Amino acid sequence: MLKSKQLAKAFLFTAALSAMALPVQAQTQTGAFAYGADVSWVNQEEAGGYAFYNVNKVKTDPFVLLKNMNVNAVRLRVWVNPANGWCDGADVLYKAKRAAAQGQRIMIDFHYSDVWADPAHQTLPAAWAKDTLAQLNTHVYGHTSGILSYLKTNGIDVTWVQVGNEINSGMLWPLGSTSNFGQLAQLINSGYNASKSVYPNAKVILHLANGYNNANFQWFFDGVKGAGANWDVIGMSHYPAAASWQTLDTELAANMSKMVARYNKPVIISEVGMDYAQASATHSMLTDVIAKNKALGTYGLGVFYWEPEAYPGWQGYTMGALNANGQFTAALGAYAQ
Repeated sequence: MLKSKQLAKAFLFTAALSAMALPVQAQTQTGAFAYGADVSWVNQEEAGGYAFYNVNKVKTDPFVLLKNMNVNAVRLRVWVNPANGWCDGADVLYKAKRAAAQGQRIMIDFHYSDVWADPAHQTLPAAWAKDTLAQLNTHVYGHTSGILSYLKTNGIDVTWVQVGNEINSGMLWPLGSTSNFGQLAQLINSGYNASKSVYPNAKVILHLANGYNNANFQWFFDGVKGAGANWDVIGMSHYPAAASWQTLDTELAANMSKMVARYNKPVIISEVGMDYAQASATHSMLTDVIAKNKALGTYGLGVFYWEPEAYPGWQGYTMGALNANGQFTAALGAYAQ
């Protein structure tokens, strides 16, 4: 369920959206290969005074800029009760409305934390910190179904749902860590069942970091499968260095093929990125990753660049695809296929 703070903010955002008269279009190209972008920072950047420009230096809606670069899908993260409000339900709805207005499909990425979740950080939301496994399962179901129902009620279609973010070592520590796959599988299934209760046709993704690491992927997915976890799609992160991307791309391709063969599940690259200052190399890397994912045929669902709209150094991040003038670099030219 959305908390009162979120509901209040949601009302303000919904009112703002009505005033802006943003049209919500039906999601297009269902089943088409996803040329995606995670744009979860975009509202926060704009609130901080940052703007985005086309090649002629004309200020332009970033969702329009991305659409013009063939971005047909966006990924949006959700935190449970973030201290500053960014990436809560209302903030996600505002971005989802903007994406839907451009006909872009939507992936919702549940972190199940108040802050960043990744292999080294899977901190319980403060409000859940002292709860039992049974209570955590209830929370995961309620939070997932609550956010998704809120989006659906406001006219948003969701194509993919990520249950957890980079959960190589589990989520909702310590009870959901990979030290106990049975408990982790329960939490995954709570998110899976909640997703299907709202969007029966949405594909549920389990997402791990280091897509080149077959040993870790096989260990993890064998573990959750053996414990009865349900999922539809295998998600991977891929952040190679500019000097070694060819090697890691080859390892990524091998891992994708092995995952498809072992689990009969499609693969999506949920996150990819490289140094913004190496735009040409990033273009080559991204072109190669797209080709390798497409080589899986119907088992290759798409590629999502992580925060291409991030200004260089925004919150310490340097792997966006934007220059200091607020214009997209050549990196996303790889999407013009």
